[in-house]
Amino acid sequence: MPGSVARVTEISARSETGFEDAVKVALDRAGSTLRGITSAYVKDQVVEVENGAISAYRVHLLVTFVLE
Repeated sequence: MPGSVARVTEISARSETGFEDAVKVALDRAGSTLRGITSAYVKDQVVEVENGAISAYRVHLLVTFVLE
């Protein structure tokens, strides 16, 4: 019975634009070295604050990819 095995790895990314852009940055970078990405789960979102204002958005993702 054929099956598949997947691995989950945790990554983080930062954007000065927003959380959605940080996720895109993370997946674009992960896609350049990982093949077979099937999903991503946003584990955490954090904002960086400077002088009372949001300066950056950070996300921590769990990325799932199927092993070859």
